[in-house]
Amino acid sequence: MSSIVPVDLLAAATNPLYFESLVTTNTSDPSTIALLSYNDTFRNDVLGENATARRLHNLDWQAFHEMGTYNRKTNSIYVTSNYQSLDDPINVTIIDLDNDYAISSTRYADLHEPNGGTNWYPPNSAQDNSTTPPALLFCDEGDFDHYSGLVSVDPTTNASTPILNSILGRNFSSVNDVRQHPSTGDIWFTDAPYGFWQNFRPNTTIPSQVYRFEPSTGAIHVVADGFIASNGLEFSPDLKTLYVTDTGAQEVINGLNGTRPATIYAFDVVAQRRLENRRVFAWVADGFPDGIHTDTRGNVWAGCGDGVHVWNEEGALLGKVWIGVESNNFAFVPGGVLVFSNAQLWIVEGIKAVGREICRDFGVCE
Repeated sequence: MSSIVPVDLLAAATNPLYFESLVTTNTSDPSTIALLSYNDTFRNDVLGENATARRLHNLDWQAFHEMGTYNRKTNSIYVTSNYQSLDDPINVTIIDLDNDYAISSTRYADLHEPNGGTNWYPPNSAQDNSTTPPALLFCDEGDFDHYSGLVSVDPTTNASTPILNSILGRNFSSVNDVRQHPSTGDIWFTDAPYGFWQNFRPNTTIPSQVYRFEPSTGAIHVVADGFIASNGLEFSPDLKTLYVTDTGAQEVINGLNGTRPATIYAFDVVAQRRLENRRVFAWVADGFPDGIHTDTRGNVWAGCGDGVHVWNEEGALLGKVWIGVESNNFAFVPGGVLVFSNAQLWIVEGIKAVGREICRDFGVCE
C-alpha cells in the first residue's frame, strides 16, 4: 500500500538531491509505488485522501506496455506487450476485471506488431456502448513483410479487419497511437519511426505526423507535423484541445538523448477537423511522455520515465504516481487507474479522478 507524500517544491528548487530523500531507487526490484503530491489539488481532488496503491503482477517478461483499452462484453482490459524480436512478436495481454485482474496472453491473426489502441465504432454506429460492444482498434506497427496500419479485432470472435494501411499509396512508418472522435467518428492517430529504431521495419520514408482519417469516406489528412516521434495523443474532455507527445528523446538506435523532445504539445481543435496554435504544454524531466489520457476535469495524465505524471489544464505538474521505472501507458477503471511498467502491473484505487471515456466505456457516469 502507498500513502500520499507531499512534495516541497521550494526545497527541490535549491537541492538537486531532494527527491532522493522522498523515494529510493526502484529499478533493480520494482516493488514500491508512491503517490507524490506536488500540489494540494492532487491530494484533495485528483486522488482523494483515501487513495491507495499496490503492485498486482511482477512477471519475467514485458506483458504490460501499451494500449489499455476496455471491452464491456468481455469485461477486460487489453494491453500490448513490449517488442522483443521478430521471432517473438508482440502479444496482447488480457486483464480480466471479473477475476481479480487475472491475466492471459494471446495473438490475433493479421495483427503483426500491435502497439497503441482504442475502441472501434464503425461508421454510423453510436459511441455509447449501449447495444453492440465495440471492437478493438489496434495500431499495427507492421514488420518487414507487412504494412503498418490500423486493424480492428472483435475480441469475442478473434476476427480481424484492416481499416487503413496507407496514405494515398504510401505506407506509414509505425502507426503508434489512436483515438476515435466521439462526435464525428473520425480516427486521429500518430505515426513514429519506432519500427525502424527497433529493427523490425524498413527505414522511414515519411515524416512523423498526426493524421485524421474519415472511415466513412476513406479521406485522410495530415493535421500536424514537425515531430521527431509523434506518439501518444488524447483529446481534452470538451474535445477542443488535442494533446500529442513527442518521444524523440528516445531514439532507440542511439539511446536516450536528453536534448531531444520529451514534450507534450497542445493544439486547438478547429471545427472538429483541423489543428491550430501548436504550443508546448509540458516537458518531462524524467524520461519522456508516452501514453496520454485526460480526466473529466481536464487534467492531463502521461506515462513517463518514473511513473505517471499529472498536470492541470494550465500545464502545472500536480503530482506523480511514482514507481521508479518507466511507465509507457496506463488505463482508467472506475475508481482507479491501472499503471503499466512493462514487467509490472500496478493499481491505484479509491481515486476521485474519472477518465474521459469511463462513462462511455463502463457506463459509470458522474
